[in-house]
Amino acid sequence: MREVLVARLDGAGDVLLAGPAVRAIARSARVTMLVGPAGEEAARLLPGVTEVRVWSCPWVLGDPPPVRRTEIDALADGLAGFDEAVVLTSFHQSPLPLALVLRMAGVPRIAGASVDYPGALLDVRLRPGETLEEDQPEPERMCAIAEAAGYPLPPDDDGRLHVRLPAPLPEPVADVVVHPGAAVDARRWPAGHAAEAVRRLVGEGWRVAVTGGPGERELTAQVAGDHALDLGGRTSMAELAAVIAGASATVVGNTAAAHLAAAVGTPVVSLFAPVVPAVRWRPYRVPQVLLGDQDAPCRGTRARECPVAGHPCLASVRPDDVVAAVRRLTRPSVPLTGPLTEEIPA
Repeated sequence: MREVLVARLDGAGDVLLAGPAVRAIARSARVTMLVGPAGEEAARLLPGVTEVRVWSCPWVLGDPPPVRRTEIDALADGLAGFDEAVVLTSFHQSPLPLALVLRMAGVPRIAGASVDYPGALLDVRLRPGETLEEDQPEPERMCAIAEAAGYPLPPDDDGRLHVRLPAPLPEPVADVVVHPGAAVDARRWPAGHAAEAVRRLVGEGWRVAVTGGPGERELTAQVAGDHALDLGGRTSMAELAAVIAGASATVVGNTAAAHLAAAVGTPVVSLFAPVVPAVRWRPYRVPQVLLGDQDAPCRGTRARECPVAGHPCLASVRPDDVVAAVRRLTRPSVPLTGPLTEEIPA
């Protein structure tokens, strides 16, 4: 089989969204994924991935490492021998720096989407806004890049997100999972709001688990309080996927846990800050209620810290709104109230 390198160098959520494109390529090739440190666990969960390589990319990461020639040379040496590379990017990223390294490695065929003239760096080029539609979900954008490279999604693939789950839990640990953290502050619902929502959900009889990474233990403890199961820092990404799979709904912002929920088919109350477009990064093809002011002044800024005093896009979402959305997703006969942006059915 052909040896194909698939690159997606940023967050875990972006790697999860690459899943359908990876499966399309894996139908006729052996896939090695090149990811950033935050994407390693996610890449290992994707069906179709045979090997994972990790590299901290200085032109993609929000906290980039310095550029050192020795490290670039080592990367190029390590990428020699691939038959082809498919560079998956978002609209604001360029495949060209990595394509240059891949050319240095001797990779003979490289595909990517580039606004800028690629010269000799790309053999297959999609032009955003011309041969590539930009206002579409990220999984579909990445599938379009893979298809242009000769790897269409096969008819028997449903095109949804999927992950490899560990052995199933003996029994579900929660009815509702609340995941209050996010990779950047601008995408986090206020912790006080989340804690009150947890209290009200438990008061209505739901078993609630609060989840988060190792660096979010203080946050999850605050949100869980004495009411809910605090799993902050206690699960791998695979274990988090299993916890979410056993729940009836997940309450989460625009972060990787939302895409894990989509991958296991658990409905999502999506607290979505519009710093990036919801049409591209909302939970993909899963029942959901999208909450948050999508026309807020921060819209489209890609801000990491909220640029508007008071964080109004998400602070305006009340705990009662989230509880009502959970009811709507778990009990379809219950009407929705509050600042509903859009509801996506099953």
